[in-house]
Amino acid sequence: MKGKIVIDKELCKGCKYCVMSCPKGVIIMEKQFNTTGYFPASPKYIDKCTGCGFCAQMCPELAIEVWSTNNKEKRIRSPRRDAEEAETEKT
Repeated sequence: MKGKIVIDKELCKGCKYCVMSCPKGVIIMEKQFNTTGYFPASPKYIDKCTGCGFCAQMCPELAIEVWSTNNKEKRIRSPRRDAEEAETEKT
């Protein structure tokens, strides 16, 4: 299975939880600050991503979205959108 991840660099606070949790070593820390003064995470070795979603599950800032890209793209983990949808359902 192949995966695809997107990291919102402006939400990232550089905690490195995603880097430590990725079993394939897909994510690295950038050497330039984001606008809030943190070194954000960035997917570098995208071809190694399996779409497991561990990085998104570990992200406390909900800055990571993960898709499975086997036959067609399917979002498998997006804590930020899941939280937004849950909040919308409450109202």
